[in-house]
Amino acid sequence: MEKRTGVVTFAGGPVTLVGPEVKVGQAAPDFTLLDNGLAPKTLKDFAGKVKVISVVPSLDTGVCDAQTRWFNQDATKLSDDVLVLTVSMDLPFAQKRWCGAAGVENVVTLSDHKDASFGENYGFLIEELRLLTRGVVVIDKNDKVTYVEYVPEVTHAVNFDATIEAIKAAL
Repeated sequence: MEKRTGVVTFAGGPVTLVGPEVKVGQAAPDFTLLDNGLAPKTLKDFAGKVKVISVVPSLDTGVCDAQTRWFNQDATKLSDDVLVLTVSMDLPFAQKRWCGAAGVENVVTLSDHKDASFGENYGFLIEELRLLTRGVVVIDKNDKVTYVEYVPEVTHAVNFDATIEAIKAAL
């Protein structure tokens, strides 16, 4: 499995990302994630929609919480054709609890805890921590990657303005 260092830091220290870097223009890699009811979900389960994959290390941290709330409130209002998937290594039970406590209803939370297939297929898996690095992937209705952001410092926020522009362009 490909490994990349020097791309991302966590609290200032370099980490190793496992998996290939996803690039704009390529076909979106498949994945198998678990929904809040422990059912497996793959890319084809979200066919026909513009998919915004918001990748966070853990919903139980401030920046991840804010990122997920922002996508829930702002990105999901752009069109009924936009589907926001928040992916983390949190257990499905924790994701469900967090969404209930936060009042987040417009975002689909999915767990990569079981297989790390999203992390490895999209190059977001932090080897040292078995967490996902922060970022965003926008995939159009034809399952082509149209935008990718690997946030250089995991503790920092994604570029929300660039993400909104990418979503609009994919519609």
